[in-house]
Amino acid sequence: MKEVYIANIKTAQEVTDFFMVKSIAVKIGANKKQYLDVMLADKTGEISGKKWDVADEELPSLAQIKEGDIVKIRANVTEWNGLKQFRVLRIRRRAENDPLEFSDFIKAAPERPEDMYEYILGKAEAFSDQDLKKLCVKVLQENREKLMYYPAAQKNHHAEMAGLLYHVKRMLMNGERMCQVYTNLNADLVMAGVILHDMEKLNEIESNELGISSGYSFEGQMLGHLIQGIKVLDRLTEELDFPKEKAIMLEHMILSHHYEPEFGSPKKPLFPEAEILHYLDMIDARMFDMQDALDKTEPGEFSDRVWTLDNRRLYKVKD
Repeated sequence: MKEVYIANIKTAQEVTDFFMVKSIAVKIGANKKQYLDVMLADKTGEISGKKWDVADEELPSLAQIKEGDIVKIRANVTEWNGLKQFRVLRIRRRAENDPLEFSDFIKAAPERPEDMYEYILGKAEAFSDQDLKKLCVKVLQENREKLMYYPAAQKNHHAEMAGLLYHVKRMLMNGERMCQVYTNLNADLVMAGVILHDMEKLNEIESNELGISSGYSFEGQMLGHLIQGIKVLDRLTEELDFPKEKAIMLEHMILSHHYEPEFGSPKKPLFPEAEILHYLDMIDARMFDMQDALDKTEPGEFSDRVWTLDNRRLYKVKD
């Protein structure tokens, strides 16, 4: 049975246990020697690993290890650039008789996908704006199957099974409250923007039914989910005979929600609902990354550096 979880490992610890492979490759180092570069995961998080000086005779067995496989490793826990890392000494695929529970290895949203989906669909069906209602209900129903398991990212925030649903649900909950405070906001437009803003991650990211992403699709790499989202909205709003202004406002919300050109948005938000969408997205992403880091941190100590939070080390208050 699995005994060691990534959230609990300590620097200088020796670990012998099972982990799931998220990515794996044999690479050539600056010293011209082969090394194994692997990303390992369990339900509490993920950690990179390196096996140095890989010999040619090891290559056939390493080539049999694929993404999604469970492997047993023996490794030392080291630290590099403020992050824990495995120095892998031995690695093998699990044997058929290894006593494992698959649930130990899958990082998943803390709520049932079916419940989150029904919550989001219910909000869309309650819109008073019939154009936005038809559009959002159509998009949600057509994408239901993938939404049941899709992550919101390959790495970083909500990179977990059904993470996209969890991200959208929490943004909707926050958005409702924002609209109660800022009464000038069109609540249906805000909520529609939340539902639609990341929907094309379903076609930008490649993922299996465990919510584990192996990378990005060709179109995802070439265009990204913002442009993909606008293409889809342009087609759907024309099919549904949307008012032109409303269609363009929705497309602008998708286009601008990353806010900065270096993050993919060529335009900054030009009306309040677009502005609030950006901040709803940022709040949920940052709260997720903070909680994820602090879950792996002992009270009274600082976390590993969190790249998505400007390499900050977060403090966890003592109990």
